[in-house]
Amino acid sequence: MSLMDPKIWTGQVFSGGWTNSRAGDAAVVEPATGHEIGRTGIADADDIAAAVTVAKAAQREWAATNFEERAAVLRRAGHLFEQHAEDIHHWIIREAGSIPPKAGVETHVASQECYEAAALASAPIGEIIPTAKRRMSLARRIPVGVVGVIAPFNFPLILGTRSVAPALALGNAVVLKPDPRTAVCGGVAIARVFEEAGLPAGLLHVLPGGPEAGEALVAHPDVPVISFTGSTAAGRTVGEACGRLLKRAHLELGGNSALIVLEDADLDLAASAGAWGSFLHQGQICMTTGRHLVHASIADEYVARLAEKADHLPVGDPATERVALGPLISVGQRDKVHALVTGSVDGGARLAAGGTYEGLFYRPTVLTGVTTDSPAYANEVFGPVAPVMPFSTPDEAAALAGNSEYGLSLGILSRDVMKAVDLAERIPSGIVHINDQTVDDEAVAPFGGVAASGTGSRFGGLRANADAFTHTQWLTMQGDIAGYPF
Repeated sequence: MSLMDPKIWTGQVFSGGWTNSRAGDAAVVEPATGHEIGRTGIADADDIAAAVTVAKAAQREWAATNFEERAAVLRRAGHLFEQHAEDIHHWIIREAGSIPPKAGVETHVASQECYEAAALASAPIGEIIPTAKRRMSLARRIPVGVVGVIAPFNFPLILGTRSVAPALALGNAVVLKPDPRTAVCGGVAIARVFEEAGLPAGLLHVLPGGPEAGEALVAHPDVPVISFTGSTAAGRTVGEACGRLLKRAHLELGGNSALIVLEDADLDLAASAGAWGSFLHQGQICMTTGRHLVHASIADEYVARLAEKADHLPVGDPATERVALGPLISVGQRDKVHALVTGSVDGGARLAAGGTYEGLFYRPTVLTGVTTDSPAYANEVFGPVAPVMPFSTPDEAAALAGNSEYGLSLGILSRDVMKAVDLAERIPSGIVHINDQTVDDEAVAPFGGVAASGTGSRFGGLRANADAFTHTQWLTMQGDIAGYPF
């Protein structure tokens, strides 16, 4: 039987086993065709509450499980992502509108997240600290209990797994609410992998749902940590709710990342990097290159080369054609993208390429003549749009790049690496890539943004994952009961 056989999960949610959802089910729609390709259960607040109850009961025994057993489950999960990659790719391509290479990146990174998480299970969990008394004094890391994970549609497998895997490895239970538009590749796939990997029942619950389910997960008193990836607007709401409830919120939010092209950059390589950064997965990535800041002496030539690339990139159904861009996720997203483009043109910008669509297929678009107020420059577009702005000096480049509410990723292209590093130090950003575009992620690297892009690095590596999914506890031990004067 296929790992992803719809007979197992159609119309159901995974909550300690495949069960019918109280809120019913919903269609799994292929954005490229509009066809229904399956059905999944949709969770409501009661489903969330039931899942948290089960997860809390199961978590204590899991936390006490030998670290070798926990690591073995994570290693098997990593292997299963590799073993069943083709099966999972089918759903990432059809459900998320991804091209096959992007689907391959997702299963590769998901497997690596599991392998790296396996190492967390045996990592040092504390330190001996000085004490003025005759006793042993320790600071140790303990699991938080139940972790709530809310993941988006754009890289559904990676952005769910990167919280689920380390949280489980560190001894927690998890309730995952994937975006209902990608409930299979961002939910069912993860549930099935961990089920087959031997994760004990009750520790992972996958409940696709809308705002009601998300609000219930955030509000539940037995979920002390929320790991949220999504828009800045939604993240603010989650953060505000968690603040009132005195629980931790790890927020990975939006971006409008700048790619700075200095005057000595190789133009062919720069245009290629810029096209990849803006057009990969139709621009539906938080790290997408949203602003191209190019030295004035080469700006016109850069625009010409970038527009030529955009004009020659094929757009179509990635399940049936060999294309570079697939569909946007929904009509609403398409209309938002197009409104930002047309609003910029109405304000004086010029289309060097694109700006048109058929159905959900939006042509890769290059805009020149933009100002800092142009809608497609000033806002996160989340579509295949590349606004180009010239600059004359490094000071101007730093000011333009830093003039954004976001601070997720930054790319700087130059033959003078130290000049690029010096420039990067003047621009607030959680991620910086010298001589690369803005989109990159590795399981071993800390990931996160500043300002409106989130609450800093909360994923990747021992320190960030331990900070995210454990509490620090002070523990002292002494041989005799202490005596006191009263």
